Amino acid sequence: MLRKLAALPSGRVGKWVVIALWAVVLVPALMLAGKLGDAEENDNAAWLPGNAESTAVAERAQKVMPIDSVPAIVVYDRAGGVTPADLAKARADAKAFRGVENVVGTPQGPVASQDGEAIRTVVQVHKDKSGWEGLGKTVDAMTDIGGKGADGLGFHIAGPAGHGADSIKAFGGGGALTTITALVVVAILLVTYRSPLLPLLPLITVGVALTAAKALIYLLARDTGLVVNKQTGFILVVLVFGAATDYALLLTSRYREELARHRDRHKAMAEALYRSGPAIVASAATVAISLLLLTLAVLNSTKGMGPACAVGVLVGLLAMVTLMPALLVACGRWIFWPVKPAYGAEGEKKESVWNRVGNAVSGRPRLVWAGTAAVLAAMALGTLGLDASGLSNKDQFTGKPQVVVAEEVRAAHFPAGAGDPVYVVAAAGAADRVRTTLAGVPGIGAVADPVVRDGEAVLLAQLTDEPSGEAARRTVERARTAVHRIEGADARVGGSTAIMVDTENAAARDSTVIIPIVLLVVLLILAVLLRAVVAPLLLMATVLLSFGAALGVSGLVFEHVLGLAGADASYPLLAFVFLVALGIDYNIFLVTRIREDTLPHGTRRAALTGLSSTGGVITSAGVVLAGTFAAMASLPLVFAVELGFTVAFGVLLDTIVVRSVLVTALVLDAGRWMWWPGALFRRRDDVPSPAGEAVRTPARSGT
Repeated sequence: MLRKLAALPSGRVGKWVVIALWAVVLVPALMLAGKLGDAEENDNAAWLPGNAESTAVAERAQKVMPIDSVPAIVVYDRAGGVTPADLAKARADAKAFRGVENVVGTPQGPVASQDGEAIRTVVQVHKDKSGWEGLGKTVDAMTDIGGKGADGLGFHIAGPAGHGADSIKAFGGGGALTTITALVVVAILLVTYRSPLLPLLPLITVGVALTAAKALIYLLARDTGLVVNKQTGFILVVLVFGAATDYALLLTSRYREELARHRDRHKAMAEALYRSGPAIVASAATVAISLLLLTLAVLNSTKGMGPACAVGVLVGLLAMVTLMPALLVACGRWIFWPVKPAYGAEGEKKESVWNRVGNAVSGRPRLVWAGTAAVLAAMALGTLGLDASGLSNKDQFTGKPQVVVAEEVRAAHFPAGAGDPVYVVAAAGAADRVRTTLAGVPGIGAVADPVVRDGEAVLLAQLTDEPSGEAARRTVERARTAVHRIEGADARVGGSTAIMVDTENAAARDSTVIIPIVLLVVLLILAVLLRAVVAPLLLMATVLLSFGAALGVSGLVFEHVLGLAGADASYPLLAFVFLVALGIDYNIFLVTRIREDTLPHGTRRAALTGLSSTGGVITSAGVVLAGTFAAMASLPLVFAVELGFTVAFGVLLDTIVVRSVLVTALVLDAGRWMWWPGALFRRRDDVPSPAGEAVRTPARSGT
């Protein structure tokens, strides 16, 4: 049955049917994929769980006063002091701001700073379902107004509205990210394939897969309530390009081998797909299942990312086992030009670097795996200094966009928390007690008189620290502890700082819950695939070591090389899921090959032939995946740079060191015990090749 399925997309007629079917799918997919941006939700609800305290505050306070808005803190500055004309312009601008779409209420100010060098106006901007998109348009319109007739007067927009506007511009680099990712993939494939034409086929296939995936995700977002945001969008692009290209490399490598054994290219592809297909499917299934486990998250941004990215991986898999084989067969052997694989030209394989690595490891495998594990464990110590407690607004960008400049100007001339208050809702009868308690919390400045309506009271309190900083977040936690103790008050604390606190708490909970479940599920998948217990346990141990080492080195690089302030709260979980799910792929490719070669050669000999056979293609796949994630650094966002670096470094570490050295040494040392208690455990191992003896790839073996 598997052989028949493998022959379908590579048949003489089947290839044209497959190409035609994908062409039919592509027509509506192009239209639907373009609408994905319309389905994105970037408001608070798209990130926070519904039971978050800040979410509850927003719902309750809305009954008393409109708080579905965020402050745009407009700051003017002039070296040497602002003039009466500057103050007059600020007043005129404040009136003009009221005519801008989504500006609500009456602007507060303008107010001159005590040092006389700056002016501040606070404008409330309605934040609808478009989230940052809407904020960006409003801020741009206000910037146009402020820039007219400035005559050297500095104009800046700080606060949550300014941050949201610059964030959407940073995420707006998604088109450039796609281009950069495609160029990275093409460059690596040109080196790998040594052909100017062959890279076009995986690139076309990935493009079709990405379009189809976006279309399907749009339908899910529209009809099932799947939450999709800008963060999901750019990770989807990188993941589909990286994973799908990996599958293309494995398939094409096997196809090239089979072309030397079969005169008919259709039969060669059928055999290549039959032999490489199970490992590719198992790899994609592991990644997709791991991503689907993110639906257990309470942070909506993480929960929505899981199924969306899983769809991308599965569509990429489908395209690579149907469209890619059909295109390869339709093109014929000439697509490999200038080195076309000729029938009967298989011959004896030359000794490769992977032969030498295997033979070096086979000399003292126990010493090799113990030493390698010790080095990885030492690298993992860097995690002790990794700060993933979240980033302030100004620390979320790699460059210095206007909002960072605006926050610096505001902090230099005005109280830190001005214009971005803490919101507290409570029962009307307890309003005075809540106000008194809140005023006594360290870090809380002035507390306004409560606004009471329909049994609810809303109080606004000013923070003495910068609202997005660590000190302000701790103040919110103290305020919550204090007001929660007031009997009968039912008091809750919200606002932009509280939203950051709730996001951190939700991310910490998600990491604690999801990481153990992912480990267990991946372990079970390996146990079923390999029909053993020892091998899955050892492989999982290597992946955990690799993850720890990647995270540890990343923490040191972030702090001492890149000078970053810390990491986003969701960074550890996403780095874990991507590295474990993608890292286990290469172990699957290697160990399934070893398992198949164990039948004729025994486990220890199979460890060397498996490494020799898969070393080149797996390393190429790892470089491609690392390159695609490294392309995330093109976005001016700390989160993108950090996640991209960690996954790229971790994949290279796993590909070059963990898979080729650590896993190979463990298999050589464990021998047939790798397959305990399966049937292969009961087979006697052959005698391993002496160190230094080149190991030749067997003529027939799986991927």
